[in-house]
Amino acid sequence: MATNGVNGGTEGEKHEVPFKLKDASLLLQDSYVDAKHVQAKGGKRFDILDPGTDRPWASCPDNAPEDVDAAVQSSYKAFQSYSKTNPRVRAQWLLKWHELILDARDDIAQIVTYETGKPLAEAQGELTYATGFTWWFAGEAERIQGTVSIPSAPNRRLFTIKQPIGVCVALVPWNFPVAMILRKLGAALASGCTMVVKPSPETPLSCLTLAHLATLAGFPPGVFNVLTTSLTNTPSLSESLCTHPLVRKVTFTGSTRVGKLIAAHCALGLKKVTMELGGNCPFIIFDDANLQQALDALMLLKWRHAGQACISANRIYVQSGVYDHFASLLRAKTSSLKTGHGSHPDTTMGPLTSPRGLEKAEAQAADALKHGATVLLGTGKRSQNSKGYFMEPTILTGMSPDMLMTREETFAPLAGLYKFDTEEEVVKWANETSMGLASYAFTKNVDRLWRLFENLEAGMIGMLIDDGGQNTGNQSAAESPFGGIKESGYGKESGKDVAVDEYLITKTGTFTLEGQY
Repeated sequence: MATNGVNGGTEGEKHEVPFKLKDASLLLQDSYVDAKHVQAKGGKRFDILDPGTDRPWASCPDNAPEDVDAAVQSSYKAFQSYSKTNPRVRAQWLLKWHELILDARDDIAQIVTYETGKPLAEAQGELTYATGFTWWFAGEAERIQGTVSIPSAPNRRLFTIKQPIGVCVALVPWNFPVAMILRKLGAALASGCTMVVKPSPETPLSCLTLAHLATLAGFPPGVFNVLTTSLTNTPSLSESLCTHPLVRKVTFTGSTRVGKLIAAHCALGLKKVTMELGGNCPFIIFDDANLQQALDALMLLKWRHAGQACISANRIYVQSGVYDHFASLLRAKTSSLKTGHGSHPDTTMGPLTSPRGLEKAEAQAADALKHGATVLLGTGKRSQNSKGYFMEPTILTGMSPDMLMTREETFAPLAGLYKFDTEEEVVKWANETSMGLASYAFTKNVDRLWRLFENLEAGMIGMLIDDGGQNTGNQSAAESPFGGIKESGYGKESGKDVAVDEYLITKTGTFTLEGQY
């Protein structure tokens, strides 16, 4: 294990960094405000744990509400000039940032693996996915346009301009710590906004690396500030950010429960909010589907990052004619997964990121078994031969609507298979949830596919007829609007026009003239 001699904890004890970076300067452990590394006013720090070992290996300042004003004031000051920076210059800075992130991708992937637990190959995949946003939004910076029109009243012209909304706050999750920041911040920076980011307590280090690289790319001090904090201080720090009078926009990715609290805080100041919340996504396989393609898609959607993605397949509905066969295929392929520490080259599924995720998964599995489910693979319990937060992939059959797994998002390597008979039945079941983020459907019937597209209650629908081996495993791309309906949130991230619009205001002008029409 490599020791970089980094201070951590409240008493300055040394933490042993369990890997060596090509560029040691990328491992930063202090909050970042006005392009300076800063401590919490209270002097406290919190540890970052490796999910694969449950050992601390770094620490960050435990910022509290008293640290908020300095960060917001810095971003507000930067906004005064950055909002007037030429869009071409903003685009050039975004492209330079994009290049610096790609140059540092191996080091960033190492940090992400030890923060989240995901295998190195998945961390590298996240970097590829994430930098699609910096590339895309560099182009969007120069595509922000207003309108000119002729209204019904004579001798008038109506025009609109788009302007950046102001200082923004991003409250980001731990499951895709690089991608979620670049998706939010890329749109904000392209539009001319500045941002204060509060990373998850589990994954602050990758965020700090991104902030450092943004400064190197040319973004002025205060444009991208970072406040780290512990799980204990997260509620109070988040509330202070949301209610600060200089903050005009908040973007949040996380649970529906917390999203409602964030929305309530922002309502006090009538702040603009984007919410990307829980999933509970249905995955529907009809008798006529190409089962191998459905299986390939499900392997990605269910087991990637140990099931910890908002668009993960949560309820797997299989038509009765192929139910047993598909269950057998899923069991066989899932059995080949290798669970282990994310840094090991042969690992294909890492641990959960937090012990809280393990507790929830165990409770959901126990509830399903209590209500009649059968274990096809795994145990539904945490692994006993490891100090990390591991659970072997578990498959349950005989699922029913009265189980917790039906009503709650799982966020764990726990898959439940439901048997259905008709299209009408499965659409009804799929929509019987308060959430509506994504849905997936596999069939070769084009008419049915279109009916499902219109009838499934979700913001994104993944559909597969026969794609020659490709699959709909990933709903998200920089050019595709991402967002849900119902209690999965509102607003869109990524996509043409819609993503930057979340960070813009529209100002209307009416011009009266003489001697025209």
